[in-house]
Amino acid sequence: MNGGLNVFELIANSSLPVQGVLLILLVFSFLSWVIIIRKYGQTKAAMENAEGFEERFWSGGDLAQLFREVSHRGAEGGMETIFESGFREFARQRQRKTHDARGVIEGAERAMQVASTREIGVLERSLEFLANVGSISPYVGLFGTVWGIMGAFQGLGDMKDVTIAVVAPHISEALIATAMGLFAAIPAQWAYNRYATKVERIASRYDVFQEEFSSVLQRQIQSDDAA
Repeated sequence: MNGGLNVFELIANSSLPVQGVLLILLVFSFLSWVIIIRKYGQTKAAMENAEGFEERFWSGGDLAQLFREVSHRGAEGGMETIFESGFREFARQRQRKTHDARGVIEGAERAMQVASTREIGVLERSLEFLANVGSISPYVGLFGTVWGIMGAFQGLGDMKDVTIAVVAPHISEALIATAMGLFAAIPAQWAYNRYATKVERIASRYDVFQEEFSSVLQRQIQSDDAA
């Protein structure tokens, strides 16, 4: 359509440095969306895993039996892995017939903390990339815009009759880089904020579970010693 904005034509007519900037931003955008989709699945699975496991954990069943079930089929990650690591260390310490109840609990807590840190590390992986894309993409796009405008004015300097009709296409070509920078930055920054908050909530949930599980293990020790 005459007078319409043909983005592809503007990109094709832009200078090589501007095209290079657009390519970089396109790659940033593509990788960001790959991470966004992956993090959606990871955080959703972590929350569902936590909810499902907590329901089984507090159902009143035997913890040793629950541990055997989890170990036999393999922990699915998240809270299951934390529970398995803590109970495994607890059972190992109890098999040594130690009378240091505090040492047994502290050993189980350390094992759970290590497992929790690893699980959170998996959820946090690649979030830094989203933050970087969200913060630097506008500046990368701005660099392309400035470069394109400089090239446009340099070319227009050789013309005798310069009108808005002559200038507008060149400026539009340059501004495409800024638009692409925002196109890459906005989803990445939004996703980083969203998933960073979700990971914090999951981490808090893991911390609460570790404290509750430690209390359960402590009562278990008291019950065994009293028997």
